[in-house]
Amino acid sequence: MRKFKGITYVLALAILTTLMACGASSPSSEDGLTRLAELKDQRSALEKEISALEQKLEDEGVIQKRYRKVGLSELKPATFRHYIDLQGKVDADESVAATSRIPGALQKVYIENGDKVSKGQLLAEVDNAVLLKNLAELEGRYALAKDLYMRQKSLWDQNIGSEVQYIQAKNNMESMERSIATLEENLAMTKIYAPTSGTVDMVMLKQGQAISPGIPLCNILNLDDLKIVGSVTEAYASKVKKGDHVKVYFPDMEKEITTKVSYVSRQINPANRTFLIECDLGKGEYWANQIAVMKIVDYETPEAISIPVNLIQTAPEGDYVLIAEKTGEGQLATVDKRIIEQGRIYNGYVEIRNGLKQGDQVISTGFQDVTPGETVSF
Repeated sequence: MRKFKGITYVLALAILTTLMACGASSPSSEDGLTRLAELKDQRSALEKEISALEQKLEDEGVIQKRYRKVGLSELKPATFRHYIDLQGKVDADESVAATSRIPGALQKVYIENGDKVSKGQLLAEVDNAVLLKNLAELEGRYALAKDLYMRQKSLWDQNIGSEVQYIQAKNNMESMERSIATLEENLAMTKIYAPTSGTVDMVMLKQGQAISPGIPLCNILNLDDLKIVGSVTEAYASKVKKGDHVKVYFPDMEKEITTKVSYVSRQINPANRTFLIECDLGKGEYWANQIAVMKIVDYETPEAISIPVNLIQTAPEGDYVLIAEKTGEGQLATVDKRIIEQGRIYNGYVEIRNGLKQGDQVISTGFQDVTPGETVSF
């Protein structure tokens, strides 16, 4: 080692002396160019001599050869999946507005937000005071019409009186019956019933406020059968099918589940060129309109070779990856260049269709500083 240090010192001193001699004079432009060429030739000769001397000393074991150190990753086959990423939302299979069938003021409201209700349960009543008065009046008139009819019928059965009087009495009674039936139907319409079972959500009106057909009293959500709805761009129309596996992530819950596509719309929305898909969600602690990140598997290859996309380099002959062929001498390997054929890319990884195989040692760190044929350590 001391011998090597002495040689290096002599060479360095020779270079320094030459440079100082160059700086001591002030040559002309032509002389300067000539001198520069001479110095470059001297430097090249010195570098060759240094390189040869280092090689000799390494071969003699006087100094230890230094190799660039790299990191290796052994290739193992695994399933490669490509996903279509989109944003969806949780949707209740039944979300129905409860409303009145007639206009009026709300007389009583029996529900509050969050109440569990069953289909057909009474939710509220519209003021029916006027209808009740009309009904009482009709019932009085009906009683009179019925009594007159019964009397006229008794006479008619005895062949007393005219047929016209009997028919008029009967028609008046039946007309009253129809009027009462119509009014009772109107009275029934003053009661607002739950159109489906579920949870009361957003009671919008209070007692005393006006309501009419089309104005909802509240929404009723059936959270027993939820689904996830999302819009997929038209470019994937031929790739998304019913039954495809879907990963669903709920950011606010930090929860991920796996489900399947249950419905694929056959209509493209002309406004945004997307089509609708649905996935069954079932029961759970979810909220209607909750945001969900959906990942639909549109491509899958079992036993695939994949690597990080940043390991791929480009050359005129094509894309390539550097691998290490172990020499069997300690932690040493020879760098080899492999031309590859790329497949799908997802989440920073690329599927390698050709060029690499199971067990190959890909140079994953330090590959930028080495060249094919070079010996490296790992």
